[in-house]
Parts: sequence; structure tokens; C-alpha cells
Amino acid sequence: MPRKTLRTLFDYSAFLIAGTLVAFAWANIDLDSYNSFVNAPLFDTAEHLEAGSDQAAEHPESESHGPNTVKGLVNHILMCFFFALAAKEIWESLLPGGHLSSPRKAAMPLVATAGGILGPALLYVAGCVALGESELVRGWAIPCATDIAFSFLIARYIFGAGHAAIPFLLLVAVADDAVGLIILATVYPESGGNLWGFLGCLVAAVGIGMLLNRLGVKSFWPYLLVPGIISWYGFHIGGVHPALALIPVIPTMPHAKKDIGLFSDEEADRKDTLSAFEHWWQNPVELILGAFGLVNAGVALGSVGAATWLVLGGLLIGKPIGITLFAWLGHKCGLSMPQGMQVRDVLVIGTAAGVGFTVALFVTGVAFRHMAEAEDAASMGALGSFAGMILTVIVARLMKVKKTGG
Repeated sequence: MPRKTLRTLFDYSAFLIAGTLVAFAWANIDLDSYNSFVNAPLFDTAEHLEAGSDQAAEHPESESHGPNTVKGLVNHILMCFFFALAAKEIWESLLPGGHLSSPRKAAMPLVATAGGILGPALLYVAGCVALGESELVRGWAIPCATDIAFSFLIARYIFGAGHAAIPFLLLVAVADDAVGLIILATVYPESGGNLWGFLGCLVAAVGIGMLLNRLGVKSFWPYLLVPGIISWYGFHIGGVHPALALIPVIPTMPHAKKDIGLFSDEEADRKDTLSAFEHWWQNPVELILGAFGLVNAGVALGSVGAATWLVLGGLLIGKPIGITLFAWLGHKCGLSMPQGMQVRDVLVIGTAAGVGFTVALFVTGVAFRHMAEAEDAASMGALGSFAGMILTVIVARLMKVKKTGG
């Protein structure tokens, strides 16, 4: 395959889309075969056979509590690297020069992010109350998610590379991810977690990471293999989703002293440990996202239910309204809009941010891990949020947004 073609596949998240389409088609052709694949045990341990056989037969769609299935391997271990890259961008945005490094720079994006969290969450909960679906309230965080990659792609297509709306959207998406990680860690813990074991492993992991940094270790591999594994074990026994385990390790790696911006062309020239980690893992993570789509997007068309419309409503309606309303209120209270941007641009940004897709799928699996029907229905909503890209184009046309740059 020509290198240019392969690069295009990576840049446009083609593997995630392909994995999602294959899973969706497979589940609608032979759901039993699909469920057998994603829930297949990797090792026939006594614990798995004793604890999982009856439960798996009754709820074949539910994810295992550990990594000992195909789905568990992807969601509990491989997705660590996806969230680590997200954490890297959040960390660098807090460094000098970063867009979240000062109150003046961060104020408007953070206010817009607050709207992007509260808008969909409140609309989702209100919908649950109106429909009498109190058991679905647990999924309120699903429509709060934003898929950075797809939101960026559609926004760049509409605004062009030189428009001020692009960095504004990325800041909102990064801040949204930061809040999302906090929500995942605090709102959806597993019962029976070992708190002291979690805290002990966390302190040990961060301490060893800082020691490696102090000793001048430049390769990122020791940070992954020692503090990374300790942190993962701590998250696993502590009841916090282990996919978040590399987040505390990221700041301990040697890194650049200032931020140059997300998706910057100069990023490829950086040689520090944290940048080397990103350069090495960015393509494998695209393949991991393909596997993520394959093991999570297999839902039957008949799964559409109340949760589907609640998630879609939150993402496609609540998200743009929340972001636009809060940005407008912030502007009225004296916060400055980025030069070259108008409130109508914020509405388009909010609509683009309504593409939850990857992160919304992940949160769905965590929020409804014990509610198979609700998980499938909400997954349909997360998949349906891909329509937000089309909706963004329509809103941009109605707002008469003009493209700037390439």
C-alpha cells in the first residue's frame, strides 16, 4: 500500500470507522457469533470459568469485569494508550504558552466547556424524568463526551486551517476530555474497590516515575513498564477503570517546557520523552481504536430505545445549545471572544463538539456495564452522533460561515 494512502487512513481515523462498520454489520448478521467473539476468554482461568460462565450465558453482551476477554483486553489494557495521548495533550495545554496556562486564555473555552457538559447532561436527565426512565439516569455523562479527532476534521473542513474557531474547538475538546476523565474516575467506580491499595499503587507509580525522570531516563518504555504497570494494577484493584491508569504517569515523563498547540506541524520535530511517546504510539492507537470499534459497536438495529434518543438529544441538541449559551453569557459578562470569532461560529463549534462517537461509546460501556439492553440502546445513540458531522455542515451553511485558509 502506498505510504501516502496509509497516512491518509491514519489521519482520518479510517480504522476506527472500519472497525465500527464491521462490528455493526456482524452483529446484525449473526449476533450470537459476534458476542461469542468479543466475550471469548483469553485464558481459561478457574476464576473466569467459575464467575463468568452463568453470567455470560445470561448476559452475553456484558463486558467482563477484567481483561480476560477480547473486549476486556481492548477496553481495559489497549485503551490505556488512547487516554494517555489525551492526557498528554491536556498536560501540555497547562504548560507555559498553552491555551489553558493562564486564566485569560482559558476563561472563554472553560466557560464554553461548562456549557458543553451541563447542557447535554441536564437535557439527558430531563428526558429521563419526562419518559419515566429513572434507571437510565446513570448514563447522564455519555452525551457530555466529545470526539476530538472527528470534531477537528469537520471543523477544519468548514472553517479552514487559519480560522480562530479551530484552536477554540480544540481547547473546548481538550477541557471536555479532562472533565470526562474525572467523571469516569469518580462517578463510575466499581463496587468493592480497594481504596488503600489504589492510593498506595498510585503514589508508588508517580514516585517511581519522578525518580526515573530525576535519574535522566529518556526512553518512555521504563515509565510504561514499571510505574505504568503499578498504576494499572492499582486502578484495577481500586475499582477505577484501568484504561485511565497511564494518566498519572504522563506528567512524570521528561517533556518540553512550553506548549506549541494541538495538531501543530512543529510537534513532529520535538525529541523529548513525552513527545517520543506520542510519536511512537499515535499510529498504534489508531489501530487500537479500530479494535475498540470492533468490540464495542456491535449492536443490533432492534436495540434502539429510550437511551438512544436521550444520548442523541444530549449530543446533537444539548451540546451545541450549552456551549453557545454559556459562551454568549461569558461574552456578556466581559470575557473576550477570540479575535476573528463571532457567536454564530460558536454555534457551529458546539454542533461539531456533539460528535461523541469514540468517547461516548466508551462511557456507555462503563455507565451501563450491568444493564445490557440500556448499553446497546445508548451505544446506538453514540454511533448515531456521527450524524453530527452532517448537522455541522448544515448549521454552518445556515450561519453563512466563511472558510479561512486551507
